[in-house]
Order: sequence, then structure tokens, then C-alpha cells
Amino acid sequence: MIEPITALLRYAAPVGIAALGETIGQKSGVINIGLEGMMITSAYSAMVVTQVTNSPWAGLVAGVLAAVLLALLQAFFTLRLAADQVVVGTAINLLGLGLTGTLYRMRYGSSGQLLSVPRIPQFAQGFDAVLIFWLVAVVALTLLLFKTKWGLVLRASGEHPPSVVASGFSPLKMRLIAILIGGALAGLAGSYLALGVAGSFAENMTSGRGFVALAMVTFGRWKPVWVFAASLLIGYADSLQFELRARGIALPPQALIALPYVLALVVLTVVGRGTAVPGSLTKPYVKEG
Repeated sequence: MIEPITALLRYAAPVGIAALGETIGQKSGVINIGLEGMMITSAYSAMVVTQVTNSPWAGLVAGVLAAVLLALLQAFFTLRLAADQVVVGTAINLLGLGLTGTLYRMRYGSSGQLLSVPRIPQFAQGFDAVLIFWLVAVVALTLLLFKTKWGLVLRASGEHPPSVVASGFSPLKMRLIAILIGGALAGLAGSYLALGVAGSFAENMTSGRGFVALAMVTFGRWKPVWVFAASLLIGYADSLQFELRARGIALPPQALIALPYVLALVVLTVVGRGTAVPGSLTKPYVKEG
């Protein structure tokens, strides 16, 4: 009974973990269009380090660090230079996809090769450390956002930064912390895709999951618990393609692969109407004086 649940969690985790971090970032007023680039970069880094060290834990750390470095790059341009957040995120996507594709072909050949690396060890019933961390993080970040002073200041940074300054806090500092949390979770999501789900790496293996994660933040109304639930829905749609194939249901493979993304688009179109986004989302804050 528990194993189908853990299988669903495993399919949902790459989108869900990235969406959880993005929720924190957007509540602070920063949207990260570059999730896809961070995830693919972390997936590649995790795979290479795991292959070299034969340790998925070392690979997991490497993947998170790679995404955090990209998050620092994002923070420099969006916070220090007040550059357009969408443009910066798009550049990170192009950087991540282009860099990993080039490095992959340089290392493994122009046509690539079938890679297999050690997976993250599982406990009883299919749970592993990352899935447990994800479940705990949903609860912990909910409490932090809505039950602590830190969460209040962070949410105010995404609604009305001048009020944060008037209270003696720095909205730029809060946004930096949120960006780093989002980057770390994006790195964990990409690394888990390679080491917890696939056990390998392929070019563009994230296949739009970063953009789906962005949609799940809106679907979940910027609340970690609802973002988690939305991610489970996408995870179920992702796993459904394999279940239908196993049952021999004759559907075009392209339709099955596209199912999670079509569902995300429908959900974003319907649920996104009338949603109250953070008041200062995508708006740069320039420190006066």
C-alpha cells in the first residue's frame, strides 16, 4: 500500500521540490524563470561527481552547490544591478542548457552514451532521504512563512519593500536569502531527478519541469502545502504514462509524454485567473541613498 505512494512522491519530487523553493523566492518578490537551467545544471553536476566518486551523496552536494552558484549569479543581476528578472532567468536557462549539452557531448561523445550511476539509497517501502526531507521541508517552510517574524518580513519584502525598510530590515537581504533557498532546492530537485528517479543523465532531461514548477507555485497560491498537493497531481500525470503503457493502452507516446505539461497549462490557465500575486513580484527594489 505504501510503495505506490512513494512511487508517486518520487515522480513528483523534481517538480515539487523546485516549486517549494520558488514559492519562497516569489513570496520575497523575485521570480526565477531560470529554474530549468538550474535543474539541468545540477542534474549534470550530480551525475558527473557521482560517477567519479561512486557516491550519490557527493553528487547530491555537488548538484546543490552548482545551482546555488547560478542563484548567486541571478542575485547579482536582479538585486545588485536591478536587471529584469525574466531576462536574467532566461539567460540562466540558456546558460544551463547550453553548458550541460556542450560538456556532456565533450565528455561522452557527440551521440552520448547510456549512463548509469548509483542511485540514492532507499529505506523500507521505497522512501529515501530526499523524499523525507521534502515532506519535512513543506511543513517547516509553511511555519517559517506564516508563523514567524522572519516569514512576515520576507512576505512584506514581496508586497511592499518600503514598509520593510521602515521596520528596520533590508528587503534586499531578505530577497537574497530567498533566492539562495530557491537555488538550493532547485539544485536538490535536479540532482534528485538524476540520482533518485533516472539513475542517469541525458541532454535536456529536465524536459520543462522547471517551467511546470513555476506553474505549480501559482496553482498552489504561494502556499507550500498547496504547492505540494499541486505537484503530486503533476507527479501522478507523469507516472500515468508508464502505467498506461504497462496496461497496453494504445495511445500515442507523444500524448502520454505531453500529459503532465498539458495538465499544468490547463491548471495555470483556469486557476491563475484572479489570483492575487505578491504585490512587488518581478519589481526590482533599488536602495535609496
